Amino acid sequence: MTFHEIQFPTDIAYGAQGGPQYSTTVVATASGYEQRNSVWAASRMSWNVATGLKNQTQLDTLIAFFRARKGRAYGFRFKDWSDYQATSQSLGIGDSATKNFQLAKSYVSGPSSETRLIKKPVAGTVVPYLAGVAQTAGWSVDTTTGILSFLVAPAFGLAITADFQFDVPVRFDTDSMAVTLEQLNLSQWQSIPIIEIRV
Repeated sequence: MTFHEIQFPTDIAYGAQGGPQYSTTVVATASGYEQRNSVWAASRMSWNVATGLKNQTQLDTLIAFFRARKGRAYGFRFKDWSDYQATSQSLGIGDSATKNFQLAKSYVSGPSSETRLIKKPVAGTVVPYLAGVAQTAGWSVDTTTGILSFLVAPAFGLAITADFQFDVPVRFDTDSMAVTLEQLNLSQWQSIPIIEIRV
């Protein structure tokens, strides 16, 4: 098992610096025109969590967390405070046969959009709807995969939506953490990178 279902300390995550990144190749011609190729179909998140450290207690917690994950060896859950919840997200349309639906979040800007699969929903935050009516029973969600399962397949034509909070599956992007001791009980790290992983 290379993933630990444990959340990175949220008080440290609150001050993290980062967000979505893409991989794009750009070729410029002699005339100044460009040819751009988007290598990834979806973004990959990355952060520097060193900016979230505020005191020695947090530093001690982070050292223990890093040791338990053995650097880059084990993935974990991370709360991105800038983007951790979704409302009225479309998951599909009922066909009277399909019972399982993957949680997802859509990002729309003008005519363009990107759909992000949500694999790590937060337990107790998922609320599914059928044709706009909240479902209080008859369903379950796997918080390790983001699969929403109904006991009875939604009827044909019913819109399936959901509200939820979610974590991002990540890992440390370093196997070493170089700390600078500024003075007694005051330490500093220049960079503690973490990066999203596909699960």
